[in-house]
Amino acid sequence: MYTASSPVSAPARPLRPRGTAGGPYLAPLPGATAQGPGRPRRPAGPGGQPVSGRIDLSGPQGAQVRMAIASVQRICPEFNPVQVLRRSSRSVLIVGMTGRTTAVAKCLLDHSPAWTERFRHEIAAYRAFVRHRPPVRAPRLIAADPENCTLVIERMPGRVAALTRHPVEAPPRADLRAVLGAVSRINEWRPQAGLFEAPLDYASRISRYHELGLFTDRDLGDLQKLLHGLAHAGGRQGMGQFCHGDALLSNILLSPTGPVLVDWEHAGWYLPGYDLATLWTVLGSVPGARRQISQLAQARGTAARDAFLVNLMLVLTREIRTYETAVQRTMREPGPATATQDRPGALFSGEEQRLLLRRLHDDCAMARRAVRAAVGTR
Repeated sequence: MYTASSPVSAPARPLRPRGTAGGPYLAPLPGATAQGPGRPRRPAGPGGQPVSGRIDLSGPQGAQVRMAIASVQRICPEFNPVQVLRRSSRSVLIVGMTGRTTAVAKCLLDHSPAWTERFRHEIAAYRAFVRHRPPVRAPRLIAADPENCTLVIERMPGRVAALTRHPVEAPPRADLRAVLGAVSRINEWRPQAGLFEAPLDYASRISRYHELGLFTDRDLGDLQKLLHGLAHAGGRQGMGQFCHGDALLSNILLSPTGPVLVDWEHAGWYLPGYDLATLWTVLGSVPGARRQISQLAQARGTAARDAFLVNLMLVLTREIRTYETAVQRTMREPGPATATQDRPGALFSGEEQRLLLRRLHDDCAMARRAVRAAVGTR
């Protein structure tokens, strides 16, 4: 029988982050004279602090930034760029001012179909929030261009709940309560029909992982049995649950007025417990938090428990694939790692990545045993 002690008690192995990568709304802005197109106004934005910084427009990367700024100013002419917060192979984030408001502009650089679809999904989420505010705080939409994959939103005040994808240290209890409270509120929300879709095809994803050799034949059969049972569960659990879809602590800001959720590119309808499965996965160094998450996941009965376990197997397997790729990249490219949003494993050295990967495999084995126990009770 699956209990609160099932997938929660794996021994935590210490990992030392090589650096931190704050979310796009929190990167510190060093005081400096602005350089680049225009000069920022001094009035403070929503965070109560003026922004200042420097933009390097030289070289090939500078050319990309100039193109991004031009794309932003086509839809938001008053946007006054101040500093590049983050740049990766896929996107660039620029902080600036729009009148008295501090804003963040996000521009897609990689226009491949998958990333374009994800970016447009995020724009659609922010547009939906204009008409139907969610029960948690989210950045306000300022301007968007789905065709050119450009988005401008307000820069929210607060501190990030955790700077890394897999936090090394346990967050304070008050922070964890705030995070779980915010996630629970968004999971209880029932937005108007048609606003959001289901980003994840469970049957297809399970079959794909089986074809890739990530799931055994028994995993495939067990998960299909749980899915079949959930499809016939009916009621609220059978209809699904609205989820943020990427409920990492690095996507949650904590402010005196309450938590703020950012990066809504995966928002939509999932089996119940997807956000909780994400939090359980990344809080491997915090057994107490995992126990609390597990209790929340199964508080509503057998259907909620089964949905959580299906989500957990998928999320853990995805993380394993991510960090296996990171370890292979480290072996091919030794040297200092660069932390970017699309390379989460770069926050750790090769040895630390291997330790994390070992823990994820242990967690997946624990979840697999819980799935088999759940199937045995049906």
